[in-house]
Order: sequence, then C-alpha cells, then structure tokens
Amino acid sequence: MSRGALAFGLLLPALAVAATPDPALRNFVACPIVRDTASVPCWLAEYQGELYFLTLQADVSAPVNPPWLGHRVLVEGKRSDKPRICGGIVLEPVHLSVVAEPDASCNTMLPAEDRYNLTFDPPRPPGPSGGRLAFNTLPMPSAPADVKREPKSFTMTYDFNGMVNFKTPFQLAPVLELAKAMSASRIEITGHRSAALLSDGTVLQERPDLAQRRAEQIAELLRGAGLTVPAYEVRWVQEAPPPDGVGDYRHRQVEIVVLP
Repeated sequence: MSRGALAFGLLLPALAVAATPDPALRNFVACPIVRDTASVPCWLAEYQGELYFLTLQADVSAPVNPPWLGHRVLVEGKRSDKPRICGGIVLEPVHLSVVAEPDASCNTMLPAEDRYNLTFDPPRPPGPSGGRLAFNTLPMPSAPADVKREPKSFTMTYDFNGMVNFKTPFQLAPVLELAKAMSASRIEITGHRSAALLSDGTVLQERPDLAQRRAEQIAELLRGAGLTVPAYEVRWVQEAPPPDGVGDYRHRQVEIVVLP
C-alpha cells in the first residue's frame, strides 16, 4: 500500500474484507496527472498500468472538482463505456477526495498533443474567474411560496476526511430558507463518518472524531447565519458502516432535519 494512502486514513488489514464486487469499480489512491490541451487541461490518474480520466480543470461550480498537484487523490469511480478523454478511460460516476498531506512526487504534467485536443468548450472562458471561486459561486435556492409545516430532511455531503468546502453554502441555503419560512422550533443534526474499500481490498477509515466535528460545525454555521431561535439537537454516529466499495462516499454526510 502506498505511503500516501497510509497517511490518508487508518488502514485496516487487507485480508479482513473481500475486494470490491463489481469488476468495473475503480477505487484507489494515486498521484493525479494533468494533461494540457488547446482548450482546457484535463486530469488523469494511473492505476494498475491503466490511465483513467478524472475530470476537467474547472471552478467550484463543476459537479466534480479537480484534484491538486503535490497531493495524492482518492478516486472512487466506475469504468464506463464512453470514448476515452485525454487518453484516459472515463470513470462515471466518479468521486475525488484530495489527500491533505503533501506528496512532492505528485508533479506530473503532460504536454498538449493534437490527438487529445478536446472538441467541446471549457466550463468557463480562460482567464481570472471574476470571483466565481467565492461562496456565491452557485445560485442559492429560495424557499417555496407555500411552505408545508412538516419535518423535512436535508443531507450534507463530504470528501473523504473532509469538512465544509466551497459547495457547503449552496447545500445549506435551503435549510436556512425553510427554517426561517416555517419558523422552525427544532433542528436535528446527525454527523456520520465512513470507511472506503479500495479495489485491492484495502480499507481506509476516516478520522475517528470526524462525525462529531462535522455535526458540530454545521450547527455552528447555521447559528452563525442567524438561525438562533430553534433548539438544536446535535448528535453523531461514531462507527463507520462496513464499506462495500460501491457507495462508501454516501456515508460521508451530515443529516439535518428541520421541524416546525
């Protein structure tokens, strides 16, 4: 197992679980590779001698945010039958989690080649983002005109070992709007953490205190945004569910229930 994976999470014995059941699944930790093109750079990763396409270089409004050079990345994806992009097999869906610990060996940049020029437009024009990397990058939804006074659940999602990120305000906006519109009396917040089953049978565990930290952080953010009237019930599930290599990313979450 790589040094980056060891630093990324707590490692369980590889023999304790079976390898991921679906042969199309690709769950691994690797150095990302950036390939230049005439339009927009693309990100790749190599696993077991094969090159995989991860995503395009885009800002935080993109569904999949690119990894970083100088850091390994946890790739959780499924091999698709789509044509290769930038020379890599397309993973769809794919979830990327950057390893926080630096790795100086992750510095591969490939030059542009005519055969890999992309035939579609980049996500945004070249040049400065004009502030699109700020917290107002994504349109904030508003509460419906007719609010039903009944409990409603929301789910916050996270990268592996991650806390809030640039997409958090977009995810929290509906919670704020609904709670204010219905004059919520209570908000229940439950934090969760996960494990990740890699394709080689290795299991990575998120940090033991992460479920608590996620739940408490969401409560702090909601209060800080002015939602101070409701009573808060903040709890967390300490144990991560057994990983299956298929939907482990779904367990990296905080559940929020708004009650009238």
